[in-house]
Amino acid sequence: MTVFGATAAATVALSSQAAHAETKEQVQERVDELHHEAAVATEEWNGAKEREEALQEEVETLQDSAARGQEELNELRSGLGSIAAAQYRTGGLDPSVQLFLSGDPDAYLERASTLSQVSGKQAETLQLIESKQRTLSQQRDEATEKLAELEETRDELKDRKDTIQGKLSEAQSLLNQLTEEERAAIAAAEAEEAAAAQAEAERANRSGSDGRPVLDGSGSARGQSALSAGATKVGSPYQWGATGPNSFDCSGFVSWSYSQAGVTLPRTSQAQANAGTRVSESQLAPGDIVLFYGDLHHVGIYAGNGQVLHSPGTGKYVEYTGLHTMPFQFGVRVG
Repeated sequence: MTVFGATAAATVALSSQAAHAETKEQVQERVDELHHEAAVATEEWNGAKEREEALQEEVETLQDSAARGQEELNELRSGLGSIAAAQYRTGGLDPSVQLFLSGDPDAYLERASTLSQVSGKQAETLQLIESKQRTLSQQRDEATEKLAELEETRDELKDRKDTIQGKLSEAQSLLNQLTEEERAAIAAAEAEEAAAAQAEAERANRSGSDGRPVLDGSGSARGQSALSAGATKVGSPYQWGATGPNSFDCSGFVSWSYSQAGVTLPRTSQAQANAGTRVSESQLAPGDIVLFYGDLHHVGIYAGNGQVLHSPGTGKYVEYTGLHTMPFQFGVRVG
């Protein structure tokens, strides 16, 4: 091979390596973007799931109430039928009762004069029947509306699920373009970063012999208890829609940690942002909830000394990280 040929071959090889390195960076950047978008969609899914559960409960309550109302209405009608039978046996059916049983009782009862034509007991029964009919009609209308809303929410859940899975599949396809060595290098770098952050958090919180943080006296007792509980889950995998105890998404991790401290939090990060008193960065204390990004789609627990304990995202595990590795918004202290 000539010197020119060797030089050209070397140039081509270097160019190929540079292009491959750039592609690797672009892949990693796009994968991070897709995981970020999937995290946003996950909190939307969590919110829709929470609405679905609430609507299902409302529908069941309305249906149960309507069923009881129908039973009570049937009993009242049966009682009125007994009155009618007794009247018939004793010489004829009262025109008021006859009209109610065979025609339109609502229209008839709107006339005040009707009540003067029946006995006090019959009038009371007729009024109760009218009231039960109206209540039952309202309950059935409301149940129908809630069922329609429930169906729309379930459609939304499916759309959000498809969105999440689509983004995660795309991210995985991009990662599959990298060599096994490149993927291993990325994973090792992330693991090293997480281990360093965890070690820093443990040093900052004066770790005890069991490896769990020894907390200071600031902040709330429940928040510090939640942080202690969350610290036991370091290394647990992220899973969208999961609330523990073995895997978590970001808001699921925070809600699980606080539940161990006897505090029930809302399901989504946006709702958790309103679960207590907001505090600024300078006011943060261990155990405070910390919110990130303008749309508040990510949440964690402040661990002290500028460190956050959180469930970061797909392919990662519960870990400590720096407060400013993400765009911090504000903290929330749950008393």
